[in-house]
Amino acid sequence: MKFWDEKIETMPIEDLKELQLKRLKKVVKMAYEKNEAYHKKFREAGIKPDDIKTLDDIAKIPFLTKDELRHYYPFGMLCVEMDDVVEIHASSGTTGKPVVGTYTKNDLEVWADVMARSLWANGLRKSDVLQNAYGYGLFTGAHGFEKGAQKIGATVIPTSSGNTKRQINIMRDFGTTALAATPSYSLYIAEVAEEMGYDLKKDFKLRLGLFGAEAWSDEMRKKIEERWGIVAHEHYGLTEIIGPGVVTECEEKHLHINADHFLAEIIDPKTGERLEAGEEGELVFTTLTKEAFPAIRFRTRDIAGYMEEPCECGRTLPMQTRIKGRSDDMMKVKGVIVFPSQIEEAMMRVEGVSENYQIVKKKKGDMTTLMVRVEPTEERYKEGNLDSLAEKVEEEIYAILNLHVPVEIVKPGTLPRSEGKAKRVVEE
Repeated sequence: MKFWDEKIETMPIEDLKELQLKRLKKVVKMAYEKNEAYHKKFREAGIKPDDIKTLDDIAKIPFLTKDELRHYYPFGMLCVEMDDVVEIHASSGTTGKPVVGTYTKNDLEVWADVMARSLWANGLRKSDVLQNAYGYGLFTGAHGFEKGAQKIGATVIPTSSGNTKRQINIMRDFGTTALAATPSYSLYIAEVAEEMGYDLKKDFKLRLGLFGAEAWSDEMRKKIEERWGIVAHEHYGLTEIIGPGVVTECEEKHLHINADHFLAEIIDPKTGERLEAGEEGELVFTTLTKEAFPAIRFRTRDIAGYMEEPCECGRTLPMQTRIKGRSDDMMKVKGVIVFPSQIEEAMMRVEGVSENYQIVKKKKGDMTTLMVRVEPTEERYKEGNLDSLAEKVEEEIYAILNLHVPVEIVKPGTLPRSEGKAKRVVEE
């Protein structure tokens, strides 16, 4: 069985859009009638549910932003009675009040189903043992992977993040075949396992990596795959939408949007104008089937491209490119737009560079300057002549950005490691 839900995953795009429109009308009507904040928002924009006659009419609806969600903290966006809420999640709230995600029983079924569909597309099967090293707690990540894997019938080991030596012993002793974690944590596990004397390819049964929650470059993916001897797949989701399960990769490593449940648009991040399929811009999502908290036209701040052509894998679900970065992470340096993922991509191309690095951002008045600290591999460090390594990294960064960014090579093991989301950009 190639598809988890063949009917949906291979549905002609016209039929899919018909289904999206039917569901969009229903969710707009529900939000208008059941939620005061949405009702006020629609009224102020001069629209009623009946004004949504085509998918393009969604442009009449104002955007939903993270600031608004914080304003309505905790339950101001609820469209059901509190009695019908069976699970609550929340973002970390590092930049203010957290964003709260509420779920009805039906919402949890949808979540388990889109995650099962996503993991199935990655190649996860009933015979797999999934080690879930995302942090458990209010964060949606770990819970989404657990729900989807259990729906497939795979065995789940809920290790959560941290306690890395124990992770490694469990991975070996329990015969883990799939690891769910942030990409940076999977490399930290690899580093510790090698220090413990293990051969990553011989001593473990790992075959799949299921990664998300942070931006990572294609070069970083290659490093992970080569080091562990696995296939690494990307997952994309947001607490505001449902958690992981919004977008996933097929065997061709194209990112498919589960568009029967999540309607994607692409906009110009500056003007908010809608862009055509094939263009790159900021992703905007509308949940089409969520009951407790439907997000209508939520601005993700994530920059990607959006396409509607069919994929070699046989899926007709629309696709997006890998996230280039968040518009919040976008830095303007000497007039050049820079995303951290571009710097990572450049560095990872240089032999002898490890995956441990820091982008140091300094501000003087209106001027932003950057420098990069990077650890070489142990072997490369022992070779010496580190200035030539720094030079090579600088050249690669210049080739991608057309910008001179100074590079400092530091001793292996000196930069902080992360057991969750890596903090790649630091301000000094």
